[in-house]
Amino acid sequence: MSAQNLYDLSPALRLMVMGLAVALGPLAWIWARNKNAPVAHRLRVLTLVTLFLTFDLVIFGAFTRLTDSGLGCPDWPGCYGSASPVGAQLHIEAAQSAMPTGPVTHSKAWIEMIHRYLATGVGVLILTLALVTFMARREQRRSAKNSSPEHILSSWWPIATLAWVCLQGAFGALTVTMKLFPAIVTLHLLGGLVLLALLRAQSVRYAQVQEQSTPAILSTSTRRFLLAASALLWLQIALGGWVSTNYAVLACTGFPACQGSFWPVMDFSQGFTLWRELGAGHDGGYISFQALTAIHYVHRMAAYAVFVALMLLSFSLYSVPALRQQARWLAALTLLQVATGLSNVVLGWPLLAAVAHTGGAAALVVVLTGIVFSSRKMPVLARVSSLNVSRLSA
Repeated sequence: MSAQNLYDLSPALRLMVMGLAVALGPLAWIWARNKNAPVAHRLRVLTLVTLFLTFDLVIFGAFTRLTDSGLGCPDWPGCYGSASPVGAQLHIEAAQSAMPTGPVTHSKAWIEMIHRYLATGVGVLILTLALVTFMARREQRRSAKNSSPEHILSSWWPIATLAWVCLQGAFGALTVTMKLFPAIVTLHLLGGLVLLALLRAQSVRYAQVQEQSTPAILSTSTRRFLLAASALLWLQIALGGWVSTNYAVLACTGFPACQGSFWPVMDFSQGFTLWRELGAGHDGGYISFQALTAIHYVHRMAAYAVFVALMLLSFSLYSVPALRQQARWLAALTLLQVATGLSNVVLGWPLLAAVAHTGGAAALVVVLTGIVFSSRKMPVLARVSSLNVSRLSA
């Protein structure tokens, strides 16, 4: 089989056309259903549709990784220089004949390319969102000079999202060309979830502009707890990505013990050496089982803390009427994560549970981001007034 360049930009234009075709359907539907609606409403609908498709992209990315299809097309952005596996059929057959169970097969090539088509479509939608928001903001500032700043559209969020999706595309290319390098794959996963968070923040902002509403007020302690729990969730997602990209899920197949012990033999130094090739250890050989155990068990121990934090946060937020529905979702998704995480361990990492576990993490990011941007801490003057009232009543 002839050598294949890792980067071949010749099919890039055809890939962009495929992405445009993916995006045209949602764009046409949004225009037909909302052409007479206020601009903030149309932008919110476009953002929600893009958020939904990005969520699907994250789920399909997990499916691509878990079916070992990440190298189904070993070059980028096309497949052996073609825009689809159809044009690469001879190359794929040659690779599959050389390694029948290897990384390149017809089904894996299609899975990988569908993931790229969907990613390109999301990129087109985000570019559209940035352009429309920029033009709408300029028009709004001309026609509503006396509007309060919180009711003016912001072009910062869509521009930041556009920049981020370009960076995410670069990490997608590196995922392929660096042969599933664990640190790159983990960063690619985190980048997809950051994209979800950016889109969710925008959808909340557009809703506030459209409805002329203000965020819910939280006490200082609750607001700080919300931010701390969000940071803890992101840390846990990074640990989970490290488990998945190093294929360390089955290092512990029992619960609550691991390998018959509550503190199994672990190699933290090798397990958390971040910059290394997939499966590589310190000496250039294979990574040790003790290192994989350390990766798995750290994620499991952190999960206990995240579970307690998110459940306590959901109970705390339930007392705020404006956030009651989000609190229910937060508690339900946290319990779902526990169920799918346990299923991965005790059932031997079934594909459905593994994909659902990634989906649950993505949904938690969406819900928590919505809560963060739908709320704010109580202003200082309001806290002082409340304190004075309580003193007078005493």
